[in-house]
Amino acid sequence: MLLSVRRISVLIVVALLIQLCTFVIQPKSVMAADAPAPDLKLDVKSAILIEASTGQVLFEKDADTALPPASMAKMMTEYLVMEAVKSGKIKWDDMVTTSQYAADVIGSGGLLAFKEQATVKDLFAAMSIYSANDASVALAEKIGDTEENFAKLMNEKAKQLGLSDQAHFINATGLSRADLGKYAPKELQGETLLTARDAAILAYNIIKDHKEILEYTKTTSKKFREKDKTPMINWNWMLEGNKDNVNFKKYAYPGLDGLKTGSTDDAGYCFTGTAERNGFRLISVVMGTKKEPQRFEETRKVLDYGFNNFETKQVLTAKLEIDSLKVVNIKKGVATQVPVVTQTGITFVAKKGATPDQFVITASPADESKLVAPIAKGDVLGTVKVTYAGTEKTANLIAVDDVEKGSWFRLFFRAIGNFFVDMISGTKK
Repeated sequence: MLLSVRRISVLIVVALLIQLCTFVIQPKSVMAADAPAPDLKLDVKSAILIEASTGQVLFEKDADTALPPASMAKMMTEYLVMEAVKSGKIKWDDMVTTSQYAADVIGSGGLLAFKEQATVKDLFAAMSIYSANDASVALAEKIGDTEENFAKLMNEKAKQLGLSDQAHFINATGLSRADLGKYAPKELQGETLLTARDAAILAYNIIKDHKEILEYTKTTSKKFREKDKTPMINWNWMLEGNKDNVNFKKYAYPGLDGLKTGSTDDAGYCFTGTAERNGFRLISVVMGTKKEPQRFEETRKVLDYGFNNFETKQVLTAKLEIDSLKVVNIKKGVATQVPVVTQTGITFVAKKGATPDQFVITASPADESKLVAPIAKGDVLGTVKVTYAGTEKTANLIAVDDVEKGSWFRLFFRAIGNFFVDMISGTKK
């Protein structure tokens, strides 16, 4: 009799412990989500810095102010062209015939004559390396029949990618309505506008979905036609490939391989840059500098801040046992519990030197309706959440083993045992 009471006491203790299956590691100090941005002494209208694999914001200054982006708008043109190629709508070796508008458009370019033909690939290179407006218009007309139709596609894609309500495109180039003259759109009103955050989101999606663009944007110079006497020179002075260029080596930045410059009288000088070091890629945006070199000087400040102060930190790995929830209770199974581990890892972009106690880890089981046998190995039975500096990330907790459904005989006697445990527990209260 004494032995039975001891066994019942052990069961009661286990039951109480299981009820504590959710446990939170309380941090001693966590960088506030709304901590003031450092003063980088930027002479820009707006700026932002994000990490390229997660989109996590590391720095911002007036990042939600809508401004003319000039040729940075071509990032959306690039995205749509690459999307059209991948979908099979067009091919890289398709020939495109230059319209009168494409031949007439002002600004950077001046490569194409009326009715001249070039491949999609050559036009894309001219747009990405030389910011060629004529190539951009020709590609827009290839996909949308008219540039205005293409601009409507740009606005649709902006919504799909989660750009702000302020994001607006009226053409494929980023030129102002006045610059377009008689070719200005009739249905689309206003001007092309983007916030720095919009530009960063757009760049993030380009690199995520069409990373091959970097093969173009990192090219320092290239002839449009083999017979051309002079090559197209990339407007991006910060390219790492310029480190030995007499004219640009003072601006060359280690690991920088993109992405898009832009300048008009209204926009000033703008630049969306991206650089990667040791697998850690950043995306920066600066808008509205007064002089051309300044957009690169200010970008250097922003990128230096990112590389000097942040790093990727893997907080949890896949197939990891979480101390606060090692097992999950199962109903109607041969076993009453099953061990769980993380399905995937969780990685953060964190301040260099961040300590483990700055990451809040919370684990919880799935809804009881899902914790019923039979259970297959790999079934999702809970979640683990990690919070750092106001950012939350979650991973599934999955079953380590199979749990077969118990027979009615086993479940009947288990129910009787649970009845007596509950009764004794109630009597002692």
